[in-house]
Amino acid sequence: MKPGVFSQLYIHLVFSPKYRERLLTEKIRKEVFSYISGIISNRKHKSIIVNGMDDHVHILLGANPNDKISDLVGCIKRESSKFINEKNLFNGKFHWQDGYGAFSYGRSQLDRIYNYIANQEIHHKRRAFREEYLELLKKFEITFDEKYLFDFFEDSTKILL
Repeated sequence: MKPGVFSQLYIHLVFSPKYRERLLTEKIRKEVFSYISGIISNRKHKSIIVNGMDDHVHILLGANPNDKISDLVGCIKRESSKFINEKNLFNGKFHWQDGYGAFSYGRSQLDRIYNYIANQEIHHKRRAFREEYLELLKKFEITFDEKYLFDFFEDSTKILL
């Protein structure tokens, strides 16, 4: 960063494995999420929390203004897919689904969003991922076309733990 440049940018990212398959099992989540955190840090962002469920991931980070969010997400997806496949963390080939959600927050909102991400298992006892994602899009007044959303195969079912 250049001298005299000061920023405080907090971004919440959300994305999913291809076809929203439940591939991020509890067995591999910690290792995969830790790896993703390392990717974020290596690109000079501040990894605050990475968590999620079998079928999606949430990331809260302090953004480096010199790195475009789209480039960061592409790198996270590319490098973490390679990591998962090289480590044979499950049978088959892992890919992330196209697209992602990126939502900005202010410093005063960090505790709330951190706790929300940290408590994904509790949260998803009450709400399916599709419902959660649509709520985020509406909350941030993001115009969207249904055909460009993630593939949601179990629209009305809640995730059972």
